[in-house]
Amino acid sequence: MSDDDAACPLPASRYERVVLGHGSGGRLSADLLADVFLAGYGDRGPDAREDSATLAVEAGRIALTTDAFVVHPRVFPGGDLGALAVYGTVNDLAVSGAVPRWLTAAFVIEEGLEVAELAALVASMRAACERADVTLVAGDTKVVDRGKGDGVFVTTTGVGVIPPGRSLSATAARPGDAVLVSGTMGDHGIAILSVREGLTLEGPVRSDAAPLASLVEAVLAAAPDARCLRDPTRGGLASTLNELAGASAVGIELDEPAVPVGDAVRGACEILGLDPLHVANEGKLVAIVPESSADAALSAMRAHPLGERAARVGRVVESRPGTVVLRTALGTRRVLSMLSGEALPRIC
Repeated sequence: MSDDDAACPLPASRYERVVLGHGSGGRLSADLLADVFLAGYGDRGPDAREDSATLAVEAGRIALTTDAFVVHPRVFPGGDLGALAVYGTVNDLAVSGAVPRWLTAAFVIEEGLEVAELAALVASMRAACERADVTLVAGDTKVVDRGKGDGVFVTTTGVGVIPPGRSLSATAARPGDAVLVSGTMGDHGIAILSVREGLTLEGPVRSDAAPLASLVEAVLAAAPDARCLRDPTRGGLASTLNELAGASAVGIELDEPAVPVGDAVRGACEILGLDPLHVANEGKLVAIVPESSADAALSAMRAHPLGERAARVGRVVESRPGTVVLRTALGTRRVLSMLSGEALPRIC
């Protein structure tokens, strides 16, 4: 037997699907890092291979947030898991008043996921980062056994810088304030549901997934005295307003006919027995501002591409603190509660 015959062959380093060896920390992990992640995000040179990112932060306060994304299906009209993981975290920073700057991402990948799908997800994240003007500076991957990961889960952490003098808080709403929204409610949740369940709707519905930072800056430039901002994701507008009413110990009156809802979304909700006010959004802004600034803030929203259908939908009141009351199209009033249970599983 020759020495060549006795030598152990090197393991194959190119696979069409993720295998457990990709999580070993060895050659396959290095290949996955180089071929998928560094190739997809852009290799930043030696810094990309350090155990941590080094960031230059100007004096002041920073905002930090983290979120996990497990949407199913992973690709849907108007977006995909990769873009959603970027926008969801960036938007949480933006509505806190921060200018988003950096992201990290952790991937839990199930054995058997196609490498091409993973590469497409990474490419989508890179495009989303460019659109949101943030840099992905660190990440990690773990591979789990087939059947234990549902394809791929993504967790992102974001860091932003809060400009001096800026203060927004869920506790800041005051009686007399106006409640504004930047556009139609429920688009994301219904877009996910339509693909998952194979629904035929009255018209096309696309997820509204988008980065809100530039819209937030436009609103704050027009209304620097804004009280608080939120992105109404899981639980929809109803849950968001209930959270704000509780945190500020105020009541909120919501004018149902004033809330913008697309025809296809409204029709789908009627058929499925859903309330569009409880359906998730991923690219909409809720703003509570003093009445004196409401018109300026609304105009700023409508002048922005993400706020063309912005509307004034309610007001903050003293009565019934911690409660949202809905004024219906019939002129009646009812308490609008937070979402109870899980009407639409796996939407973000």
